[in-house]
Amino acid sequence: MTNALHEENGHEASAHKRDWRKLMSDNVAYALLVYTALTIFVTVQAMKTEGMSILPYLALVVLVAAIIPACRAFERRWRDLDDTAAHDPALSPAFRRDQIVLWLLAIGLPILLTGLFKLAFAII
Repeated sequence: MTNALHEENGHEASAHKRDWRKLMSDNVAYALLVYTALTIFVTVQAMKTEGMSILPYLALVVLVAAIIPACRAFERRWRDLDDTAAHDPALSPAFRRDQIVLWLLAIGLPILLTGLFKLAFAII
């Protein structure tokens, strides 16, 4: 009986291990949503001026399409892990580094672009 309980607890413990592949995939999905929302509500608003009705929307499409390859690169790096590596706690620092860079891009890039667009439209 104790062997069965031990095996069950061991199975539960392994089921609770972090899967770096899924975690990065989730981070990429949420980062894309945040990036797109910030781009829509911050960057595009900074680009709106009288007489330029379609430009902000075209810029939105370009800006969102441009970030997708970078996000896919983050996801690909972790997606290709085998089952053993996907649960390896030693990858935690590398995962955290990629996660921080991903979120800095997702939040920082729209803010940086907004500043650049405001500067460009102030000059024009």
